[in-house]
Amino acid sequence: MTDPAVERDAAESASAFSHPPIEPDASAGYGEHPDQVVDFYAPRVGTASGDARGTAPLVVLLHGGAWRAPYDRQHVTPLADFLARRGFAVANVEYRRGSSLPHQGGGDPVAGRWPETFDDVAAAMDALPGLATEALPQADVRRIVVTGHSAGGHLALWAAARHVLPEGSPWRLPAPPPLRGVVALAPIADFAVAERLGVCGGASAQLLGGRRYWDERLPYADPAALLPTGIATAVVQGRDDIVVPEEVAEAYVAAAAKAGELVGLTLLDGVGHFPLIDPAADACAVVAEEISQLAW
Repeated sequence: MTDPAVERDAAESASAFSHPPIEPDASAGYGEHPDQVVDFYAPRVGTASGDARGTAPLVVLLHGGAWRAPYDRQHVTPLADFLARRGFAVANVEYRRGSSLPHQGGGDPVAGRWPETFDDVAAAMDALPGLATEALPQADVRRIVVTGHSAGGHLALWAAARHVLPEGSPWRLPAPPPLRGVVALAPIADFAVAERLGVCGGASAQLLGGRRYWDERLPYADPAALLPTGIATAVVQGRDDIVVPEEVAEAYVAAAAKAGELVGLTLLDGVGHFPLIDPAADACAVVAEEISQLAW
């Protein structure tokens, strides 16, 4: 007998991945590795607010896929195009992910690389204002919102928290990054809860290099440990998500409240993991609205 939740998740995944990739308007590298690249999408219509400056807020998009190599930025190009058609400039960031081969004793490819995954996100965020100014003149780099889905939601939260990383971290910023805010979509936002629930086959521990590094590296990587940031943050979560369950987002929001930070949480009934990045789903319009509230 089939599980209705599993069937729904499979249907939602199939819909989200059914859209053909959308070619960018421009691309630029932020390093020498082939994965150190950003694709830019120009606003498809006039700016959503009728901005007299003729520029649009820049949405930095970090894709998900459990930090694993088989999942790259191509699967969120329809979302990038969707946001561009809403009047945003979009930067779709690639970064180094885990091996394409399963780890010993496991059936899935290894999740993430330590420290390369974090090296890349930090380098991309630092380079983006300059890259966008040159590649996409329509982008207003004074109005940047970072968004990401699943593992990308984790990276979006982490990118906004670099100024509260432990002293001595190579990724630490001396001051908060110049962001309008973060919109995290079903993020892997609390590693302890994610591991307890077995999210993505233990991907959080793999990202840190394995369980033996958990205690040492968790303070440098877990968004729930990097609070408060002082940066406006919104989390969008489907109540019926069986990939990254609602409990993970709620744990992060609880940690934020305990730290004295206010984080918005939008819970969508009847929505699983993948409609948040599916332009054919109503949930995607909710995502665009959450971004708009921070960007304009």
